[in-house]
Amino acid sequence: MADGNAERKGDTAIIGDMKAHVWVMPKRTVLDPQGQTIQHALSGLGYKQVRDVRQGKFFVLNLDGWSRDEAQSQLERISKEVLTNPVIEEYRFEIVD
Repeated sequence: MADGNAERKGDTAIIGDMKAHVWVMPKRTVLDPQGQTIQHALSGLGYKQVRDVRQGKFFVLNLDGWSRDEAQSQLERISKEVLTNPVIEEYRFEIVD
């Protein structure tokens, strides 16, 4: 690879060894029984200041061979089609070099 972790495909820099962090959470309008159970347990342990808990999922994806723009596009698709149930969950992601 040229220039550290990047090589070129045409005018596009291909970045090697990127990571993506994807957070998936239940939508605010969806009941979260696991979060409620955790909040109840915390309250019982004396952490009464914790008023609400939402439990979600966190994914770390190791990426190689995509440009930043391709990674952005593919992560959008992966998040929508594979990692979430879009009826009850929402997501966000970031690409980490």
